Amino acid sequence: CHKANLRVLDPAWSALLDDLHERGRLKDTLVLWMGEVGRTPQINNRAGRDHFIRGWTIVLAGGGIKGGQVYGATDADGTDVKDKPVSEGDLFATIYTTLGINPRVKHMVGTRPIWATPEGSKPIKDLLG
Repeated sequence: CHKANLRVLDPAWSALLDDLHERGRLKDTLVLWMGEVGRTPQINNRAGRDHFIRGWTIVLAGGGIKGGQVYGATDADGTDVKDKPVSEGDLFATIYTTLGINPRVKHMVGTRPIWATPEGSKPIKDLLG
């Protein structure tokens, strides 16, 4: 199932990036591929995988991202982060930075302040080109 999906996704992803590059738009366009959660390394009793928030796969390209690298890693069985953990706040601070948005901007919802990212969130400098 997933291998079949990748056979479709891989050439489509490549074609999108090639097209944006050929048109001179890749440097100004952030392309993001992610889900809202990862999947458990272990198969469950229904022959599937459950939601897993400790490890995700996310692909970023273009738009100010320094390409050609892998950032972070899990341990051998995929259950824990062993290298360069990233919080959701830091991920979104990185995304907002590439888009020219202050990651600490405050919005007011009625009288309630809402920040774009949690306090202490910082862009991941190693990812920014």
